[in-house]
Amino acid sequence: MISPSYLKSGDKVGIVSTAKTVSYKEVEEGLEILKSWELDPVIGKNAFNVYGFFAGTDQERLEDLQAMLDDASIKAIIFTRGGYGTVKIIDQLDFTNFRKKPKWLVGYSDITVLHSHVHNLNIETLHAVMLQGMPKAAPEALASLKNALFGTILTYKIPKKKQNKQGEKTVEGILVGGNLSILYALNGSKSDIDTTDKILFFEDIDEYLYHLDRMLIALKRSHKLSNLKAILVGAMTDIKESTLEYGKTDYEIILEEVNDFDFPVYFDFPCGHQSDNQTLILGREIRITPNDNYITVDFKNQNQLQSS
Repeated sequence: MISPSYLKSGDKVGIVSTAKTVSYKEVEEGLEILKSWELDPVIGKNAFNVYGFFAGTDQERLEDLQAMLDDASIKAIIFTRGGYGTVKIIDQLDFTNFRKKPKWLVGYSDITVLHSHVHNLNIETLHAVMLQGMPKAAPEALASLKNALFGTILTYKIPKKKQNKQGEKTVEGILVGGNLSILYALNGSKSDIDTTDKILFFEDIDEYLYHLDRMLIALKRSHKLSNLKAILVGAMTDIKESTLEYGKTDYEIILEEVNDFDFPVYFDFPCGHQSDNQTLILGREIRITPNDNYITVDFKNQNQLQSS
């Protein structure tokens, strides 16, 4: 996998909206946080457009992202928010210049479309808090993003959960994944990811319990779960009953659908739709090590591309 260059003081970062509409006021504090890191935010010309649900028409959102991908002076692209809409423009994007000069793509939720698509280009991305969410993000979440952008090696120590499966195993592998609903929606498309011998991370929000089961069965039937090294489960926020009680918790549903496979499952990694949304480097090799009361997740160091 290729690592984009780490940032340094004074670098320009692109601000782009590819999904749901957002206002300047909603991201103003986030922009100030980036400036406090001595970064120079460059806002896409259509970032605050409104076209119904979306931050501008498909063409406007496409143009903004394409411009930032092509601009060699932009060292990272930080998305304003998620929602829905990135998949509507993914097939029209030209990644030719981006592949020659990769830069960090930063976001989560709907941005999983880009994480998955770019993973197939063998380029790492950052699953992390977005601009709109920065003011309410936990200090640890913001610190993890800053560390990832500027090249501090990430390591996390999380409490063991009694629900963990084979939780005493130490595993290593390349981390892939993102929002489960988006991974499910990409299944079978050109943006779909190969999970063979990988560690799969997923999180989600506001889904019915039965639909969580349906999504996992779809991944299982398409062999996405067959040859994993492990599953790392993030925040499953507001996973809920429908009109009829499903009869199982989210933990039980996940464990049931992976019961036939011989790999560990680690629950409640602090990442997803919550204030403590810690940064993950997708495409990076990690090591998960169980200790007495904790699981340690270490991201391996990686040679960086040299700026020309």
